[in-house]
Amino acid sequence: MDEPKGDDKNNFLYPRSRYYGQFKPDNLVFNANLQEFAQKVGYITSLETNGKLSPDEAYKQIKALWKQLKSSKKGLKICDVPPEQP
Repeated sequence: MDEPKGDDKNNFLYPRSRYYGQFKPDNLVFNANLQEFAQKVGYITSLETNGKLSPDEAYKQIKALWKQLKSSKKGLKICDVPPEQP
């Protein structure tokens, strides 16, 4: 049986969804960061559920990921309120 190619394995482990929002480079970057956040939170919750991480450690890791995501949003200057459509 053949080993999966690097890209196939990465696509399986780290799936990415298509972005349908307003096309701006900053929005695309933030969307990628948000998808990565969601993927990592999923892994952490699975590890905690299966007893591989303590609830406290899972919380700490998710909190650190949240801070990174918030910092990314701030750095990209993504606004909280979308601009009004004409």
